[in-house]
Parts: sequence; C-alpha cells; structure tokens
Amino acid sequence: MAEPLTPRDVAQAGLCIGCGACGAGQGALAWDRFGQLKPADDWAGNAVPAFDQFCPFSPDARNEDAIAAERFPAPARRDERIGSFEAAYVGHVAEGEYRAGGSSGGMVSWVAAELLRRGLIDGVAHVVPVDPTRGDRFFRYRISRSVDEIGEGARSRYYPVELSAVFDEIRAVPGRYAIVGVPCFIKATNLLRDVDSVIAERVAFTLGLFCGHMKSARLVESFAWQLNAPMDQVRAVEYRQKNPDRPANWYTAHLTLADGSARWQDWMHLADGDWGAGFFQNNACNYCDDVMGETADIAFGDAWVEPYSSDGRGTNVVIVRSPEVQRIVAEAIGERRLTLDPVDADFIANTQAAGLRQRRDGLAYRLRFAPPRLPLRKRVAPGGEALPLRRKLIYRTRRRISSGSHRLFATARALHWPRLYLSWARLALGLYGALAYLRGPLGRLVGRLSDDDRNSW
Repeated sequence: MAEPLTPRDVAQAGLCIGCGACGAGQGALAWDRFGQLKPADDWAGNAVPAFDQFCPFSPDARNEDAIAAERFPAPARRDERIGSFEAAYVGHVAEGEYRAGGSSGGMVSWVAAELLRRGLIDGVAHVVPVDPTRGDRFFRYRISRSVDEIGEGARSRYYPVELSAVFDEIRAVPGRYAIVGVPCFIKATNLLRDVDSVIAERVAFTLGLFCGHMKSARLVESFAWQLNAPMDQVRAVEYRQKNPDRPANWYTAHLTLADGSARWQDWMHLADGDWGAGFFQNNACNYCDDVMGETADIAFGDAWVEPYSSDGRGTNVVIVRSPEVQRIVAEAIGERRLTLDPVDADFIANTQAAGLRQRRDGLAYRLRFAPPRLPLRKRVAPGGEALPLRRKLIYRTRRRISSGSHRLFATARALHWPRLYLSWARLALGLYGALAYLRGPLGRLVGRLSDDDRNSW
C-alpha cells in the first residue's frame, strides 16, 4: 500500500503554494530560505486527515471543473477560458471611497462590505497589513467584522500569506464567513468544505482574485535594496501606489520607513520589475491552470485593456458565478451604487490574455518538458510541440528566471552582496525583454529570425 501523501511531500515536490489549509489545527506555516511559507515542524511529515483530498496541488484532489459543477450546477453561461458564470462586468464602485481606496475599481471591498451590511456574513477573511516589528511579516490574513475593518484590507498584496489561523478561528467561533483569496486558496477552501462539515457550514461565500502568480517575500527586500532603504527600517509596503493622473498599469513600489519617510520607484525602472518575467514566482504557479478564480462565487480582476488600463482611478472586471451574489450586484447597479457595464467572455479573456497563454499554452509545454514530481491531473494536457520556437524560449526563460531569482537572491542575501542578485536580474530581464518584446539589438535579431510575429507575451 502506498504511503499517504503528506504536506512535506507536496513541498518537496515544489508544489506547495503555502495556502495553509493543511496547517489548520496542526500548526502555522513557516518561512523557508526563499521567503515562501511552507509546512514546518514534525506535523508536516505526518499524515494529515484527508490531506490528499483538500490540498489544491494533490494528485487526488478534484479539479476546478468538478468543483464548479457542484458549486454552480446550472450556470447561465459557460466558457472554457473563464469558467461558469451568471454575468460579467467592467466598471467600478460609484458610492463611497471604495474606488479611491482600492487598487482597482473597489469592487472586492464593496462586495465584502455589502455581504456584511446585509447580514449574510458575520466576518470576512482577507489580507491586511501588519507591523513587521511585532512579527516576521508585513501582511496576514485576518477576519474582519466591521465595514471599517474591511477597508483596512483594500489594495493589492503580492506577498505570501496563509489561512491556517483563519480556518482555526472559523472552527472555533460560530457564524457565517466570506473568504477572499487567489484561485488556489479558494480551491483549497472549497475542497476543505468537502471533508470538514464545520467549514462547509460556516464558509458562506468565496471572493476570488484573478492571479498571474504568487511572489515570495523577497520581492519586498529587493525593493528595499533598490531604493536604498535599510530593510530593518521598513515598516509598510505598497505594491501599487495609486495615482489618478497616471495609467493604472504603471505600478509604483512604495516603502514607508520607521522615521516616517518614504521611498518609491516605478516597477518599470526596477531590475525585477517586469511581472511577466516571473521573478520570485512560487514554483507551484507553473502548474496552475486557473487564472480567474473559477470556483469562487464572484471573482475580480483589473481591466487591462484600453481605455480602462490608462484610467488611473482603477477599473475592475467582475465575473459573477453565484446566482445569489448576482442578485445583489444587479440590485446595486439598478440603484446606481455600482457603475458596471455587462461584457462577454471574450472581453474578460482579452483583459487577461497573457495570463491565459501562460496557463494554457505555457502549461501544456511545461508539462511536457518539465513535468512536476507528483503526477498532477490538470485540465491541460502535455503538449506544445507545435508552438513557435520563440514562444518555447519565452516559457523556458520565465521558468529559469523564477528559479534563478530564488537562488541568486538567497546567495546575495547570505553574502550581504545585493549587487550579485541585481546584476543578474538586469541581465535576465534584458534577455526576457529581447525574447518577449523584441527589445534591443538582441531583440531585433530575434525578430528577424523569429517564426512568431507577436511582440508581447
């Protein structure tokens, strides 16, 4: 008889996303040397009850299609790119300060607050900033129980977090809860519902966030190195400083220091500032095929198409999958509390075109040339043989940058030699820019030799 799958098995296979579902009732996850949260201590090597059924990267876990078929058995629409849904929209919150206070159109915080206002939930689990001097991190999951507390979790957080304490609190404190999370965290929540009757009863709603990939905590340290900010003096991090006078897709990294001063820089000027290149990406993200939170009751992303991407005030795209949530959204649109226009699946997919290529064509290719150490059953079959050579090189380069950034940063950190990592990162970004965007002399050469005329991936 095969040994039962353990959290340590998944972590050693490079497939642990650090969601913390396995840690509930066991123990919190801990930092590894690459700045990612992983199962630790003795319990991680033991058989956690039903672990193979609720770990989102377990070979035996149900996939997103199976979960969605159970959660949304009679959807109004179904599209293989974005999943089952009742309606899709583009727009923003019209009332209050939700839009100004969020990184996009304010929809995530508004839906969470509306569920609370209507008495449909008693609390919402979401990510909030915390004081790093009182622990070892800048952000954590917390259950908020008031509208004001929900507002403290607005804006994007590209930082490792985990749900073990949230699930422990939900088990300990009766009530109805909503959970906000990226697709794999929502998948883990739904799988846990299948094997834990208390979680099934008390988790009433799931709010999904579109996701390109998860970053490690080392991204903050890289910001600090590049902004000449002593890491032990950094007290707060903003990944997307909002400015209504600049395009929404011009990300600005912003650090607040202990003396109240601030340092900031646009991502485009950072050595590792191209999101698509994959710096500090969790390896499990190489084997995920859900961009848009296909198992969540409602999912939110940025409208990365014009004219919305140039609107610095921020704009959401929204996919509503639950009929109950759709009734709430439709009512608020009728009351002009939300400014949302209906769109189709093609519009939504176009806003996330690069992410879908990475999770469809790219995943098929990775499953062929770099299959995971556990036999995952994905909705995408190994393939990619017919992809243009340039696209294959882009997918291989991304993977090398992801793994290389972890190792080089760890070495530079141990040696107290930031230049080692930053010099490598600039070279890696130059190579990626040549392949993906045909930049520079190497890019012009790639363009002449390429059998693929696209200039952005």
